[in-house]
Amino acid sequence: MTFSLTLVIIVATCIVSFIGLSNRDVINKLIFYPPAIQQNKEWYRFFSHGLIHADIGHLFFNMFALYSFGETLERFFGALFGNAGYVIYLLFYVSALAISSIPTYLKQKNNSSYMSLGASGAISAVVFAVIMLIPTSKLGILFLPIDIPAFIFGILYVALSAYLDKRGTGNINHSAHLFGALYGIVFIILVCQIGNYPLLTNFIGQIKDYISPSKAANPFE
Repeated sequence: MTFSLTLVIIVATCIVSFIGLSNRDVINKLIFYPPAIQQNKEWYRFFSHGLIHADIGHLFFNMFALYSFGETLERFFGALFGNAGYVIYLLFYVSALAISSIPTYLKQKNNSSYMSLGASGAISAVVFAVIMLIPTSKLGILFLPIDIPAFIFGILYVALSAYLDKRGTGNINHSAHLFGALYGIVFIILVCQIGNYPLLTNFIGQIKDYISPSKAANPFE
């Protein structure tokens, strides 16, 4: 059986999340709370909030998305860098938790009523890294019986996240979704440059082939 770092992350997240659902003290200690970072220097909260979730539905949705996209990205890093790919993948996921939360921290660091939790920022980064690799793969929209190309889904997702973040309504951290997605794009471009993989050439070629069918490079064919 092939080792899966994605499954390790999922299992660890589920264990801590289930503990948190039955113990509010765990939630309070791990939740992303900008004033605690600002005043008490509890920098670990940039990372720990990704291990807890608001409820079973929130946990299931995030972990299902991570399972669906994470293993594809993990295999790609492994093919490009060998065993070092596991380190790069873990570094990517963990750093995405923090980087996707920085704009929220800067905005809310003095807001004592603001808290957020969940791994959505990191998962957005994973999803968009995969979209860059396979932009014409079909993605379903939850609860709707339609599939759309991944690059179109990505455009809609970024636009909607930016709009909802600007409105500032609801209790979902749309900023983390948006900046997680952008971080995923930047990270995969840089990693592919280091690994001499023609990401942008393949990305453009696949989209051109989708718009005007011809033989285009697909990294998973």
